[in-house]
Parts: sequence; structure tokens; C-alpha cells
Amino acid sequence: MESPHGAAVRAEDFGLKGPRGWAFRHVGFSAEPGALVAIEGPSGTGRTCLLLALTGRMRTTEGHAETGGLRLPRQAAAVRRIAALGPVPMVSELDPAFTVAEHLGERALLQGRYGTSPRALLRPRAERRATAEARVEAALEAAGLDPATLPKAGRTSVRDLERLEALRLSVALALIGRPRLLAVDDTDLKLSDAERAQAWGLLRSVAEAGTTVLAVCSEAPQNTQVVRTAPATGDTAAQEPTTEEETADAFAEAGRA
Repeated sequence: MESPHGAAVRAEDFGLKGPRGWAFRHVGFSAEPGALVAIEGPSGTGRTCLLLALTGRMRTTEGHAETGGLRLPRQAAAVRRIAALGPVPMVSELDPAFTVAEHLGERALLQGRYGTSPRALLRPRAERRATAEARVEAALEAAGLDPATLPKAGRTSVRDLERLEALRLSVALALIGRPRLLAVDDTDLKLSDAERAQAWGLLRSVAEAGTTVLAVCSEAPQNTQVVRTAPATGDTAAQEPTTEEETADAFAEAGRA
């Protein structure tokens, strides 16, 4: 799959304080374009918040970062245009009632309407359809997902997918827009050792093709750049939400910060 040049990512004394305390603080690292970066730490240590902050989806309160040369949080809107989310609970989840084909068709339609230039919209419908189909095919190939191998091919419901298949579908949907940065949450959640190796192999192949990848995990594989999060202590203790309602409230608060 032909990928645009990946986005370099850098952070210095990066931190986010919400209504429940510090989600993360004192984060600093530098990653070159096309790198695979594992954000490693126990659940509840700000991993997802850091992932969303680096992709322009959460506004931080301390320090600064750059994604693709765009400064955060000031240029968050511009970062969102070059950074795509894979699976992130409460933010970019797959709809279990949708089929694989419906998800792919919807994403291709949105990309054709809002992710392309005005000149491209003036092209003949058949040409636009062919372009969309080519993008979907390339994204599926990059994600290692062949709908024909699923129980009901493209008509397979998301609820019937295995965890690794769902991860591949989420990555494919993100890659349709040809982002410079791909962000994936809970990479190793509920995967066997063999499946975990396949998941990291997938993300490594995406990075090797030129797209920078940030992946949240509980344990990073060897030979991977790692950014570690850890529980805060004392007055600045992180108090991350534990329910879906609290998660949504925390994301909303961070967005208004």
C-alpha cells in the first residue's frame, strides 16, 4: 500500500490534568516518521488519554508536543487531519450491528465526501467509485484482512468477528484515509500470545510502509520504542474514569480545557 510520509512525534514535559487529577504528566519522547511506538503501562495510568492528546483529540494542560511538525495543543485541529484512530473505546469503536461491508462502505463514502479535495469531487462518478474501491482494497491488504475468508464474507456482522479480525478491520478503516499517523488503543487486550504476535506484526508492517504508529499496550514486544506511563502519587495521583459515563465526562472536560 502506498503511504504518505509518516509523521514525526515529539513530546516534552507533556501533561494532562482533568477533574480527577493528573491523567498523565512529565511525558517526553521523540519518534521519527514511520516509527512504531508502544505506549506501555497498566490500565488507569493515562495511556488512552496520552494517545488521544498526541492525535489532537484531547487538550493538554502542561508542556507541549508536536505531531507532523504541528504543535499541540495549539494546532490540534490540523493534527486531527493527519492522524487516524484505530480502535479506541468510547471514541472510535466498531458498531456491532454493522457488517464488515457496511463499515467499509460508510468509511469510503465519508472519505470521498470530506477527505478529498473539491476538484476530486468534480470527477465522474465512475472514476470516484473506482478510486474509493482501490483505497478500500489497499487498506484491507495493508491490514491483512480478506473479507472473503470471513464466515459470511462482507456480510459478516462485527459482533461475529474474532478480536484479531476486529482489530484488522479497525486498522483498515483508519488506513482508508491514508493518514500519516495511526493510533491504536488496547493493542494486546484479550489476545493469545500467538494473536498478540500477529497484531504487532500488523502494526509493524504498517509502520514499515511509512505510517507512524502509536499503540497502547500492557506489555510491549522486544525491539519496539516504548513510552511508559505509570501511576502518579501524592496530590497529583491520576484518577482515571472507570465507567463509560465517567470516561465520556472526562473526555468532554479535557476537550474544553
